[in-house]
Amino acid sequence: MENLLSDNWDVKPKHASEEALQRWRELCGVVKNPKRRFRFTANLSKRYEAAAMRKTNQEKLRIAVLVSKAAFQFIQGMQPSDYTVPEEVQAAGFQICADELESIVEGHDLKKLKFHGGALGIAEKLATDPSNGLSTESEALSRRREIYGTNKFQESEPQSFWIFVWEALQDMTLMILGVCAFVSLIVGIATEGWPKGAHDGLGIVASILLVVFVTATSDYRQSLQFRDLDKEKKKVSIQVTRNGYRKKMSIYQLLPGDIVHLSIGDQVPADGLFLSGFSVLINESSLTGESEPVMISAENPFLLSGTKVQDGSCKMLVTTVGMRTQWGKLLATLIEGGDDETPLQVKLNGVATIIGKIGLFFAIVTFAVLVQKMFGRKWHEGTTLKWSGDDAMELLEYFAIAVTIVVVAVPEGLPLAVTLSLAFAMKKMMNDKALVRHLAACETMGSATNICSDKTGTLTTNVMTVVKSCICMNVQDLSDPSSAKTLRSELPESVAKILFQSIFNNTGGEVVVNRRGRRKILGTPTETAILEFGLSLGGDCQAEKQASKVLKVEPFNSTKKRMGVVLELPEGGLRAHTKGASEIVLAACDKVINSDGEVVPLDEASISHLNTTIDQFANEALRTLCLAYTELENGFSVDDAIPESGYTCIGIVGIKDPVRPGVAESVALCRSAGVTVRMVTGDNINTAKAIARECGILTDDGIAIEGPVFREKSLEELLELIPKIQVMARSSPMDKHTLVKHLRTTFNEVVAVTGDGTNDAPALHEADIGLAMGIAGTEVAKESADVIILDDNFSTIVTVAKWGRSVYVNIQKFVQFQLTVNVVALAVNFYSACRTGSAPLTAVQLLWVNMIMDTLGALALATEPPNDELMKRAPVGRKGNFISVVMWRNILGQSLYQFIVIWFLQGHGKTIFRLHGYPDSDLVLNTIIFNTFVFCQLFNEVNSREMEKIDVLDGILDNYVFVLVLGATVFFQVIIIEYLGTFASTTPLTFMQWFVSIFLGFLGMPIAVALKQHFPVET
Repeated sequence: MENLLSDNWDVKPKHASEEALQRWRELCGVVKNPKRRFRFTANLSKRYEAAAMRKTNQEKLRIAVLVSKAAFQFIQGMQPSDYTVPEEVQAAGFQICADELESIVEGHDLKKLKFHGGALGIAEKLATDPSNGLSTESEALSRRREIYGTNKFQESEPQSFWIFVWEALQDMTLMILGVCAFVSLIVGIATEGWPKGAHDGLGIVASILLVVFVTATSDYRQSLQFRDLDKEKKKVSIQVTRNGYRKKMSIYQLLPGDIVHLSIGDQVPADGLFLSGFSVLINESSLTGESEPVMISAENPFLLSGTKVQDGSCKMLVTTVGMRTQWGKLLATLIEGGDDETPLQVKLNGVATIIGKIGLFFAIVTFAVLVQKMFGRKWHEGTTLKWSGDDAMELLEYFAIAVTIVVVAVPEGLPLAVTLSLAFAMKKMMNDKALVRHLAACETMGSATNICSDKTGTLTTNVMTVVKSCICMNVQDLSDPSSAKTLRSELPESVAKILFQSIFNNTGGEVVVNRRGRRKILGTPTETAILEFGLSLGGDCQAEKQASKVLKVEPFNSTKKRMGVVLELPEGGLRAHTKGASEIVLAACDKVINSDGEVVPLDEASISHLNTTIDQFANEALRTLCLAYTELENGFSVDDAIPESGYTCIGIVGIKDPVRPGVAESVALCRSAGVTVRMVTGDNINTAKAIARECGILTDDGIAIEGPVFREKSLEELLELIPKIQVMARSSPMDKHTLVKHLRTTFNEVVAVTGDGTNDAPALHEADIGLAMGIAGTEVAKESADVIILDDNFSTIVTVAKWGRSVYVNIQKFVQFQLTVNVVALAVNFYSACRTGSAPLTAVQLLWVNMIMDTLGALALATEPPNDELMKRAPVGRKGNFISVVMWRNILGQSLYQFIVIWFLQGHGKTIFRLHGYPDSDLVLNTIIFNTFVFCQLFNEVNSREMEKIDVLDGILDNYVFVLVLGATVFFQVIIIEYLGTFASTTPLTFMQWFVSIFLGFLGMPIAVALKQHFPVET
């Protein structure tokens, strides 16, 4: 089976080619219901449409930029454009309409922008304050909404339950059975009258309706689960200033006139104009397909919705929102394009197609054999040319049986069971703080053999405080609240001034006052810790910011491991401040402030003292940062890079970031599950080693290496080194990418990678499973990820792995169960047709069996919650066979037992149950066979809960869905046998007949135990 599937039914979990996706669709034969079968697959035509839109956008932007450049040169001599403000816009208190704003930004129209007074002029016409933002008065905001619209994007209408009923009715085999039922009704009533002649036809109709409604209910519940997950995926927040206060707000609440703060990794939430900022690079590939980043400045101020901030930070004025933006129009098409189908969905479509073709062949042969037997009988009786209504009904029944064999034999539920299991798992994982963005990640995570984890915020709490410092060469412990005052009293005034200037100006954070008058620090945990340190020493953030003018900013970069700022001092002159990884910044220093507050050359003794201090801090698992400054000559231009050397060291701070509770246990659990955990961090190697030991990641036989050393290794050295690497410190994003690539390609490992920064995007993209941090992660990282860890906790990653394994195993259980029913139903009907000229299971009975094995079976087995046993077995990895040898043993063993039982009952049932001479002996025997067959499936369903474990009842009551499905099936089986005989071709059974039916079904359980004990399979 695996060999048949491997060539044409293999797609990658990520970045599958359009050819591969198209190929398996073309190979899908014997599809009963295309609408249902392909509901959760990508819409390739919509994807082509989106690609065409991107190309059009790229061309439009290219032309717009060329036109605006040409126009810019002639603006001075041109007359202003004619523009009349519409009356309703003026009446609402604005001086520019939505169409004009759209044409300025989307068309990159510098001429129109200059006519309206630039970005500040447009802010005035939008009745907004560039410093304080919009007023939060509800009436003013609602007026703005009416004129300019909201930042909401077009969504597909939710499908009602009746749409799913209609789609379930599109099943070709059910339609044919419907026609058979209609003909049966007409012929039956014509020959036997009402109501007796209508029983068979009405029985089929009732069965069809039952199948349709159960199927539709299951599909509708799935769609609701996916809709809930989609809502979660779309929750994106951004920093906005309103009423003079800066706060986080949903991007869907933005309105034209809002002042938005963008920084590295943010997605531009609407079209707008650059107001102020530094070194802003925008990646427009999501909108235009163009990978080259665009520099945004006052000369090129146009920011487009859906693009990503690759570098720098800025303040932006929102001008156009929602469906008026190009991103809004493109997004509607992208959403319709859907998610790629998962490898298991494709593989099981292959299984369904192969078995469907076998089933179709058996159905045709069964029909041919039954018809041949009927003609043989009529030939023998000499009535070949005489045809009665009974003969027509018999022929119709044979045709209905053949069609129903196709219904049972084509396991249409296999690929849909994947979706059911994934939808269930994704919903549960949301409760466990993991948001799955791509369906395939659920499956792949179960096969993961390696996890490359960040340290900060994932293994640690990301709640940072400065607990040690070394300023003026003096080490001070700051864990005591009063120690900050002691340190401040010991600092010379000149040193305190430079320290505050460095802390409050060279930062990506901000100290703000909220509406209640309370001080609040915005920014990353590291920035928050440093700013908190500055405030505890008595510094005034606002005063320091106002005292100096910022000329240039270089934001923190994980490649350089530092950030810098150039200030114009109040007394004149320029000064650059830098802050970053201690050993890197210290290496850029040639001077230091000594204990007397004087600037002195950095000699060997001082370097040795500072390096020892860094190592001491790092060995205590503290993050270390070095602060330094340098005086610049007046010839410095803002276009020049901030100097990389010649600095004076102000001091070193040690930041405590405690290990998260439960991480050590989670790492141990991964190790027992055969999953290797590696720490990849930008921190100092001693800090990394201390944390890794505390977490249980770094063992005696493992290696800790620094990024720069890793980079210098040859390919041969890397092949020997990589399997032993447990910690990589001072790594760059490209080091992480290289490690992941080698693990995946050279060592054939299935790799999960965590990331939070913009520069982590390549590694997240390269990994089999990209895990982005929900709290610390940037929007760019989240966009590149497959799963978002909402609480940034390593233990949640282990939970995701457990759920991944659960999904994989649950689908294996369901496949094992369904293939057993397929094999037995085909064999029994074919054998009976050949031996007796009739089928023991009627169309109505087969439809009921189909529902047990398809929709109800999927509900019961595909929704089993994960257990701890899952993390005690080795991962499947990249090369594991989905339909394993263990599964084939169970399928063939159970199929053989069930076939022997049915064969034995057909041959000797009348004797055992003393039915000879009984008026309806055939009907009673066929009822017993049908009842036994159903109970064989029910007990086999219980067997399928565990493929290798003997105790299949362990934890059965924890899965209420399983118990409910089993109970409902037994209840309806009793109703069908005892009360619906006229429709289902059954008759009430005696207590003894019931007991034997159930006992024969139950015998499947000891048979399963015997198979597991006496036919062990090496896995």
